[in-house]
Amino acid sequence: MNTRFVGIADLAEVPPVAVVVDVMRAFTVAAWAFAQGAEKIVLAESLDDALALKAHHPDRVALKDGPLTPGFDMVNSPGLLRSVDLGGRTVVQKTTAGTVGALAVKGAPLVLCAGFVVAEATARLLRARKSGSVTFVVTGDDGQADEDLACAQYIARRATEAETDASGFLRRAADSRAAAELAGGVRQGVHPDDVELCLELDRFPFAMVAALEDSVMVLRPCAVPSAADDAFIR
Repeated sequence: MNTRFVGIADLAEVPPVAVVVDVMRAFTVAAWAFAQGAEKIVLAESLDDALALKAHHPDRVALKDGPLTPGFDMVNSPGLLRSVDLGGRTVVQKTTAGTVGALAVKGAPLVLCAGFVVAEATARLLRARKSGSVTFVVTGDDGQADEDLACAQYIARRATEAETDASGFLRRAADSRAAAELAGGVRQGVHPDDVELCLELDRFPFAMVAALEDSVMVLRPCAVPSAADDAFIR
Protein backbone atom coordinates (compact mmCIF):
# COMPACT_ATOMS: atom_id res chain seq x y z
CA MET A 1 0.00 0.00 0.00
CA ASN A 2 1.41 3.36 -1.07
CA THR A 3 0.68 6.10 1.45
CA ARG A 4 1.14 9.83 1.70
CA PHE A 5 0.36 12.21 4.54
CA VAL A 6 -0.80 15.72 3.65
CA GLY A 7 -2.51 18.70 5.17
CA ILE A 8 -5.80 20.00 3.80
CA ALA A 9 -4.08 22.84 1.92
CA ASP A 10 -1.71 20.39 0.24
CA LEU A 11 -4.45 18.40 -1.51
CA ALA A 12 -3.59 19.08 -5.13
CA GLU A 13 -5.88 16.43 -6.61
CA VAL A 14 -8.70 14.12 -5.60
CA PRO A 15 -7.16 10.89 -4.24
CA PRO A 16 -8.62 7.43 -4.96
CA VAL A 17 -8.80 6.69 -1.22
CA ALA A 18 -8.70 9.31 1.52
CA VAL A 19 -8.49 8.75 5.26
CA VAL A 20 -9.30 12.01 7.01
CA VAL A 21 -7.94 12.07 10.55
CA ASP A 22 -9.12 14.31 13.38
CA VAL A 23 -8.34 12.80 16.77
CA MET A 24 -9.13 15.80 18.98
CA ARG A 25 -11.99 15.86 18.51
CA ALA A 26 -14.23 15.73 15.44
CA PHE A 27 -14.07 12.07 14.53
CA THR A 28 -13.83 10.83 18.10
CA VAL A 29 -17.09 12.71 18.61
CA ALA A 30 -18.54 11.23 15.42
CA ALA A 31 -17.74 7.70 16.59
CA TRP A 32 -19.35 8.38 19.95
CA ALA A 33 -22.43 9.76 18.18
CA PHE A 34 -22.83 6.48 16.29
CA ALA A 35 -22.25 4.52 19.48
CA GLN A 36 -25.04 6.54 21.08
CA GLY A 37 -27.41 5.56 18.26
CA ALA A 38 -27.09 8.29 15.63
CA GLU A 39 -28.14 7.10 12.17
CA LYS A 40 -25.92 9.46 10.19
CA ILE A 41 -23.87 12.63 10.46
CA VAL A 42 -24.20 15.44 7.95
CA LEU A 43 -20.92 17.34 7.58
CA ALA A 44 -21.67 21.04 7.24
CA GLU A 45 -19.67 23.49 5.16
CA SER A 46 -20.07 26.37 7.64
CA LEU A 47 -21.84 27.34 10.84
CA ASP A 48 -24.59 29.02 8.82
CA ASP A 49 -24.90 25.90 6.69
CA ALA A 50 -25.22 23.78 9.83
CA LEU A 51 -28.00 25.99 11.16
CA ALA A 52 -29.78 25.89 7.79
CA LEU A 53 -29.57 22.09 7.68
CA LYS A 54 -31.09 21.94 11.14
CA ALA A 55 -33.76 24.54 10.32
CA HIS A 56 -35.04 22.32 7.50
CA HIS A 57 -35.13 19.35 9.88
CA PRO A 58 -35.63 20.60 13.46
CA ASP A 59 -35.28 17.09 14.88
CA ARG A 60 -31.60 17.03 13.90
CA VAL A 61 -28.87 17.53 16.51
CA ALA A 62 -26.40 20.27 15.57
CA LEU A 63 -22.97 20.47 17.17
CA LYS A 64 -19.90 22.67 16.75
CA ASP A 65 -16.52 23.52 18.20
CA GLY A 66 -16.19 25.98 21.06
CA PRO A 67 -18.88 27.18 23.43
CA LEU A 68 -22.55 26.44 22.89
CA THR A 69 -24.26 29.14 20.82
CA PRO A 70 -27.90 29.74 19.83
CA GLY A 71 -29.24 27.24 17.32
CA PHE A 72 -26.79 24.51 18.26
CA ASP A 73 -27.65 21.64 20.57
CA MET A 74 -24.22 20.45 21.66
CA VAL A 75 -20.51 21.11 21.43
CA ASN A 76 -17.81 18.95 19.89
CA SER A 77 -16.90 17.01 23.03
CA PRO A 78 -16.91 13.21 23.41
CA GLY A 79 -17.13 13.55 27.18
CA LEU A 80 -20.34 15.54 26.90
CA LEU A 81 -21.80 13.47 24.06
CA ARG A 82 -21.33 10.03 25.63
CA SER A 83 -24.35 10.43 27.91
CA VAL A 84 -26.76 11.63 25.19
CA ASP A 85 -29.30 9.29 23.60
CA LEU A 86 -29.11 9.83 19.85
CA GLY A 87 -31.15 6.81 18.85
CA GLY A 88 -32.21 7.18 15.19
CA ARG A 89 -31.24 10.85 15.06
CA THR A 90 -29.30 12.72 12.40
CA VAL A 91 -26.40 14.82 13.64
CA VAL A 92 -25.17 17.94 11.84
CA GLN A 93 -21.50 18.52 12.58
CA LYS A 94 -19.30 21.54 11.85
CA THR A 95 -15.78 21.67 13.22
CA THR A 96 -12.65 23.70 12.62
CA ALA A 97 -10.60 20.97 10.97
CA GLY A 98 -12.18 17.51 10.69
CA THR A 99 -15.27 18.35 8.70
CA VAL A 100 -13.24 20.73 6.53
CA GLY A 101 -10.86 17.91 5.67
CA ALA A 102 -13.64 15.50 4.77
CA LEU A 103 -15.32 18.06 2.54
CA ALA A 104 -12.00 18.77 0.82
CA VAL A 105 -11.92 15.20 -0.54
CA LYS A 106 -15.64 14.77 -1.16
CA GLY A 107 -14.98 13.74 -4.76
CA ALA A 108 -12.85 10.74 -3.76
CA PRO A 109 -14.32 7.27 -4.48
CA LEU A 110 -13.67 6.24 -0.86
CA VAL A 111 -13.48 8.63 2.09
CA LEU A 112 -12.88 7.29 5.60
CA CYS A 113 -12.96 9.49 8.69
CA ALA A 114 -10.88 8.29 11.60
CA GLY A 115 -9.34 8.71 15.03
CA PHE A 116 -7.72 6.29 17.43
CA VAL A 117 -11.13 5.05 18.60
CA VAL A 118 -11.75 3.43 15.19
CA ALA A 119 -8.15 2.86 14.10
CA GLU A 120 -8.20 -0.92 13.77
CA ALA A 121 -11.56 -0.95 11.99
CA THR A 122 -10.26 1.66 9.55
CA ALA A 123 -7.08 -0.31 8.88
CA ARG A 124 -9.08 -3.49 8.42
CA LEU A 125 -11.37 -1.83 5.88
CA LEU A 126 -8.34 -0.61 3.93
CA ARG A 127 -7.06 -4.18 3.86
CA ALA A 128 -10.44 -5.55 2.81
CA ARG A 129 -10.69 -3.02 -0.02
CA LYS A 130 -7.10 -3.86 -1.05
CA SER A 131 -6.40 -0.16 -1.28
CA GLY A 132 -3.24 0.37 -3.31
CA SER A 133 -2.81 4.10 -2.80
CA VAL A 134 -4.10 5.92 0.28
CA THR A 135 -3.89 9.60 1.11
CA PHE A 136 -4.07 10.41 4.82
CA VAL A 137 -5.37 13.92 5.43
CA VAL A 138 -3.87 15.38 8.61
CA THR A 139 -6.45 17.99 9.47
CA GLY A 140 -5.16 19.81 12.56
CA ASP A 141 -2.71 22.72 12.65
CA ASP A 142 -2.45 23.04 8.88
CA GLY A 143 -1.32 19.44 8.58
CA GLN A 144 1.17 19.66 11.46
CA ALA A 145 -0.96 18.29 14.32
CA ASP A 146 1.08 15.45 15.80
CA GLU A 147 -1.94 13.68 17.29
CA ASP A 148 -3.48 13.41 13.81
CA LEU A 149 -0.22 12.48 12.11
CA ALA A 150 0.53 9.84 14.76
CA CYS A 151 -2.92 8.30 14.29
CA ALA A 152 -2.59 8.38 10.50
CA GLN A 153 0.82 6.72 10.64
CA TYR A 154 -0.46 4.07 13.04
CA ILE A 155 -3.42 3.21 10.80
CA ALA A 156 -1.14 3.06 7.76
CA ARG A 157 1.25 0.73 9.57
CA ARG A 158 -1.58 -1.39 10.97
CA ALA A 159 -3.08 -1.80 7.51
CA THR A 160 -0.03 -3.74 6.37
CA GLU A 161 1.60 -5.20 9.47
CA ALA A 162 0.04 -7.68 11.89
CA GLU A 163 2.26 -6.63 14.79
CA THR A 164 2.21 -2.89 15.34
CA ASP A 165 2.71 -1.44 18.81
CA ALA A 166 0.40 1.52 19.33
CA SER A 167 2.04 2.84 22.49
CA GLY A 168 4.48 5.22 20.79
CA PHE A 169 1.81 6.68 18.54
CA LEU A 170 -0.57 7.19 21.48
CA ARG A 171 2.23 8.80 23.51
CA ARG A 172 2.85 11.31 20.72
CA ALA A 173 -0.85 12.17 20.68
CA ALA A 174 -0.94 12.51 24.46
CA ASP A 175 2.02 14.92 24.29
CA SER A 176 0.54 16.99 21.46
CA ARG A 177 -0.38 20.65 21.64
CA ALA A 178 -4.05 19.81 21.15
CA ALA A 179 -4.02 17.50 24.17
CA ALA A 180 -2.33 20.18 26.28
CA GLU A 181 -4.86 22.81 25.22
CA LEU A 182 -7.80 20.54 25.97
CA ALA A 183 -6.40 19.49 29.34
CA GLY A 184 -5.38 23.02 30.24
CA GLY A 185 -8.72 24.63 29.51
CA VAL A 186 -7.39 26.71 26.64
CA ARG A 187 -10.22 25.52 24.41
CA GLN A 188 -13.90 26.02 25.22
CA GLY A 189 -16.64 23.41 25.14
CA VAL A 190 -14.45 20.77 26.81
CA HIS A 191 -15.14 17.92 29.22
CA PRO A 192 -12.32 16.85 31.61
CA ASP A 193 -12.34 13.35 30.07
CA ASP A 194 -12.01 14.48 26.44
CA VAL A 195 -8.29 13.76 26.02
CA GLU A 196 -8.59 10.33 27.62
CA LEU A 197 -11.57 9.47 25.43
CA CYS A 198 -9.75 10.60 22.29
CA LEU A 199 -6.86 8.26 23.13
CA GLU A 200 -8.97 5.13 23.65
CA LEU A 201 -7.55 2.76 21.07
CA ASP A 202 -10.13 0.76 19.10
CA ARG A 203 -13.02 1.66 21.39
CA PHE A 204 -15.49 1.02 18.55
CA PRO A 205 -15.66 -1.88 16.06
CA PHE A 206 -16.82 0.10 13.03
CA ALA A 207 -15.14 2.30 10.45
CA MET A 208 -16.75 5.55 9.28
CA VAL A 209 -17.37 6.21 5.59
CA ALA A 210 -18.33 9.61 4.18
CA ALA A 211 -20.06 10.01 0.82
CA LEU A 212 -22.14 12.54 -1.06
CA GLU A 213 -25.88 12.07 -0.63
CA ASP A 214 -28.17 14.60 -2.32
CA SER A 215 -25.29 17.10 -2.60
CA VAL A 216 -24.31 16.93 1.09
CA MET A 217 -21.48 14.93 2.64
CA VAL A 218 -22.87 12.26 4.95
CA LEU A 219 -20.88 10.13 7.37
CA ARG A 220 -22.11 6.66 8.32
CA PRO A 221 -20.71 3.77 10.34
CA CYS A 222 -19.49 0.82 8.32
CA ALA A 223 -19.11 -2.78 9.48
CA VAL A 224 -15.74 -4.35 8.70
CA PRO A 225 -14.52 -7.94 8.30
CA SER A 226 -13.88 -9.74 11.57
CA ALA A 227 -10.34 -10.49 12.66
CA ALA A 228 -10.90 -14.16 11.90
CA ASP A 229 -11.72 -13.34 8.27
CA ASP A 230 -8.96 -10.82 7.86
CA ALA A 231 -5.76 -11.61 5.97
CA PHE A 232 -2.69 -9.48 6.60
CA ILE A 233 -0.30 -8.59 3.85
CA ARG A 234 3.01 -10.20 4.81
